[in-house]
Amino acid sequence: MTFSLRQAPLRLRLGLLALGLILLLSALFVLLPPDGQERAPWAQFLGRFHLLSVHFPIALILVVPLLELAGRDRRLSYLRSSVDFVLALAMLSSLGAATLGWCLARSGGYSGRLVTQHMWGGVSVAFVCWLCWMARGYYRGPHSGLIYTLALLAAVGLVSWTGYRGGQLSQGENHLTEQMPAALRKLIGLSVSSENLPRSNPAYFYGAHVEPIFVEHCYSCHSAEKQKGRLRLDSYDLLMRGGKHGVVIKTGNVKGSELFHRVTLSSSDDDAMPPQGKRPLTANEVKLLELWIAAGASSTLGANAIKDAPTSPEPVAAEVVFAEIDPAAVAQSRAPLAAEVAKLKQRFPDLLDYESRGSANLVIDASPMGARFGDDDLAALKSVSEQIVIADLSGTAVTDRSAALLGGMKHARVFRLTNTKITDATVSALDGLDQLESLDLYGTAITPACLKVAERLPGLRHLYAGATKIPPDASVSEAMKGKLLF
Repeated sequence: MTFSLRQAPLRLRLGLLALGLILLLSALFVLLPPDGQERAPWAQFLGRFHLLSVHFPIALILVVPLLELAGRDRRLSYLRSSVDFVLALAMLSSLGAATLGWCLARSGGYSGRLVTQHMWGGVSVAFVCWLCWMARGYYRGPHSGLIYTLALLAAVGLVSWTGYRGGQLSQGENHLTEQMPAALRKLIGLSVSSENLPRSNPAYFYGAHVEPIFVEHCYSCHSAEKQKGRLRLDSYDLLMRGGKHGVVIKTGNVKGSELFHRVTLSSSDDDAMPPQGKRPLTANEVKLLELWIAAGASSTLGANAIKDAPTSPEPVAAEVVFAEIDPAAVAQSRAPLAAEVAKLKQRFPDLLDYESRGSANLVIDASPMGARFGDDDLAALKSVSEQIVIADLSGTAVTDRSAALLGGMKHARVFRLTNTKITDATVSALDGLDQLESLDLYGTAITPACLKVAERLPGLRHLYAGATKIPPDASVSEAMKGKLLF
């Protein structure tokens, strides 16, 4: 006698289908986790609906225990007959919300521990709802009631924990306690979290004035827990490394520093930081950043080394003003290569763009294409190579065949070549790039021999060599000390 799925009870068939969807979503989480890259605008568009959809399963799950408890009264026993439907709806809606959340996290440039925990919490909620539904209606064993009760308690606990993690992602890690009255904090033994305090030496300008600004305004999106755009601001080295678009602080160059540009945008601008809805920097905080960057953005500049630096967090009358962009001048500076750039942007949509609205310099970010972008594709950019100032080729199929082309990018400031097949040969070709500031070679086959070339790069501030053939305890020259990072 053989078993036929068509002859199985409807609940079992639907349950197996729902379980398959849950397992499929879990496989997506494992195989395609959030990695800090932005991709697929349509997926980002769908993902934005996560914030709308997520409240529905929360309400459904929390109402189930109320229906069960109220239904114990004979006068309200009819309420329990609706539990099956509510549980099924909670299971499907939580699965849908988790799917939209994955779309947003995977394509929206998110990464970090909080993102991962929130994501797995969502699919776990869907699974526990499935377990509740199956235990309540299909199994008839002596322990089915206990299984159902425990699963229901787990569902309430999981949805609360997952919702809390979601609140931390959107409002900051201490969003539930930051406004807590001091008396209540003392009563429950809660002190200010050391994770949210500056960790740098307050004897230096960075530790005394700059890092507190990042703690207050930036850590909720750019720290160890969450890295929007692969940018972390919770240490000086990570700040100077920059994010997926390269460096955000250019020492001595205030107007050319992307971080400073973002914090001085109008709050209504999509690129403004902090984003709309969060408290912007005060005029004093903006002034402190301006003075620090102009003075060289050093981590060891004395706390009182800059005269007339604001000492109060309150706004001051001084206001940072930038010259208006002259469209005609910008067009004129771009004119020699405008046609070629337009053609290349058609071939590489969303990968090639100008560095800013007022610049003729170019930025290439081929990392979203991964192995689909190789040496031949990079060769197509040869005609504009001298205008490229930031090149992110992380995870692509670029090899040493492109060494000469990379060496010809005379104005390059940032190269991100992580997890590519390049070797010392490519590094040797970079000799002479006097404007190169950051070189990320994580996960490549470089050896200590390439450090000699790095020593001769006058502008180099950071060389990232983690997961390479260069050991962390490698002997380095005085010129490379503080620059070699793992």
